[in-house]
Amino acid sequence: MTGRYDRAITVFSPDGHLFQVEYAQEAVKQGTCAVAVRGADTIVLAVEKKAVAKLQEERTVRKIVQLDKHVVMAFAGLHADARVLISRARVECQSHQLTVEDPVTVEYITRYLSQIKQQYTQSNGRRPFGVSCLLAGFDNDSDIPRIYQTDPAGNYFEWKANAIGRSAKTVHEFLEKNYSDDIVAERKGVIKLAIKALFEVVQSGAKNMDVAVIRKGTNLEMLSQDEISSYIKIIEKEREEEAQRKKGGGR
Repeated sequence: MTGRYDRAITVFSPDGHLFQVEYAQEAVKQGTCAVAVRGADTIVLAVEKKAVAKLQEERTVRKIVQLDKHVVMAFAGLHADARVLISRARVECQSHQLTVEDPVTVEYITRYLSQIKQQYTQSNGRRPFGVSCLLAGFDNDSDIPRIYQTDPAGNYFEWKANAIGRSAKTVHEFLEKNYSDDIVAERKGVIKLAIKALFEVVQSGAKNMDVAVIRKGTNLEMLSQDEISSYIKIIEKEREEEAQRKKGGGR
């Protein structure tokens, strides 16, 4: 029973909860799923797309955005909240470049967004951001791919692979079971694993997915619907073969 403890962001409940922060995390769980997987020299972001109205312009509904030439973000949760964070992150990226004459590191911009989120959990008259973010990219002085995740409380962590949004727990368990250095050693393996993980919760195929590929020193690559469909066909064929093997082994 929350009683009066969910009426103000600055009030802890007797058992140590900040209910408004927890409600924001629930808002993230209602958002469409986003997956990030890193390989040896490649990062793949795959997101679930909601159906777009017939007369709606599809380009205005994007869940994968560039913050800088080398940093890309995917998010789950409230689009309006994400838009504010995206705008502030882009300004900070340019400000950092002008001030120190070096591009931001992926961890720096992740920490910057996390600090903003954390500040919104401590002030009256505000509410937490109802959005979690996956930030991916390469630092200027390193070839190591980086993936970070932030949550509404202002926490951030680095990952090899992770998922946020609807059914994130299911996708995360799939990634824990199937991720290995051998599988993600090549570009195709990383793409296939990311799509396969998202396919655990998205059953309507390529039309409801966006997939981005990030590599050091190259522009952000968004896969076409045909490319995504070709990977889905391979995944479906593998599933059928596995089902046949299980069926044969059960006799």
